[in-house]
Amino acid sequence: MTNTTPRVLLLPGWQNSGPSHWQSRWEALYGDQRVLQDDWMWPKRGDWMMQLDEALLAQPGPVVLVAHSLGCQLVAAWAAHSRHTGRVQAALLVAPPDIERDDAPPQIATWRPIARQPLPFAAVALISSDDPFCAPERAHAMAQAWGAAALELGPLGHINGDSGLGDWPEGRAVLNSLLNTPDEDAD
Repeated sequence: MTNTTPRVLLLPGWQNSGPSHWQSRWEALYGDQRVLQDDWMWPKRGDWMMQLDEALLAQPGPVVLVAHSLGCQLVAAWAAHSRHTGRVQAALLVAPPDIERDDAPPQIATWRPIARQPLPFAAVALISSDDPFCAPERAHAMAQAWGAAALELGPLGHINGDSGLGDWPEGRAVLNSLLNTPDEDAD
């Protein structure tokens, strides 16, 4: 019998995800695999896309992408160009940033414009009502362009380590429902 449970690939954003970030906690709790990048401080879109392709092709079966912040932009840009999108079962896109804002950091200038093609796999975008890096209207517009369902979670900041989410079981429950799998923490 072959294992068809998809491997979770974690796609952190700019500057990576620190130890208090839910992505780091999921990596430790569930064995999810972080896609490492060569340069977290000055990210180049093409380099990050290549790293995602390599990580995806190293997996023996299907994957699910769990992206945070710039990782969401990575999913959109990668899906618009990769020939390997059929390996992706679904994507969870958490706190997509508005990289086209006038006050966006110069380190992410190479990521403009935002890729807005529909994703060829199921996706859910999780949006904070007070994200300092993206107005909810812009996040909803990106989700719509990507063909992703959008869930606004209320005021959670950038849905990162500073948001105090801990292991963030609510996020994992959304991921499990996206994959139509039972909640891993259910009794």
